[in-house]
Amino acid sequence: MAYTNAKSEWVDGNLVFRDKDGNVIAFLNGAAGLQHGAAYTVRRRCTIAEVNAGVTLLPAIAGFKYRMVDASIIAVGGAAAAHTSIDILGTISTSRKLVAFLVAGTTQSTLLRAGAATNGVILADGASFTANDAGTAITVNKTGSDVTTATHVDISFTFTVEA
Repeated sequence: MAYTNAKSEWVDGNLVFRDKDGNVIAFLNGAAGLQHGAAYTVRRRCTIAEVNAGVTLLPAIAGFKYRMVDASIIAVGGAAAAHTSIDILGTISTSRKLVAFLVAGTTQSTLLRAGAATNGVILADGASFTANDAGTAITVNKTGSDVTTATHVDISFTFTVEA
């Protein structure tokens, strides 16, 4: 879609484009150009040390919300063990687990997807797929003991960005 009457402005270091009615149509977050409402996927290979400490998957952007579309995890270098779950977290007023990947499903080289039978636990009634608060990050952390055995986990997170 081409917009001939678009305006741009800088918002917290991000270049934001708005249509003639003021609706956000696209923005540049660093080097990444994102279109409002389009689905994007970020894939990150996180070390087990990063997961145990907590790591940012998507940074907070003032005035914009992330909405999860899908997520998956693959344990690399061995089964991810000892933890209760590896979690992808968002925020609506307080932190919430968009998906909890349970230890039984984080076996080496196995793709575990959000909503999978028993080991890719999502929030009740589709709440994992609602928009998070504006200006909040998406992070990865663990519940329970530190993750052991695996060297990394590959996290794939598909999302939209909304004003």
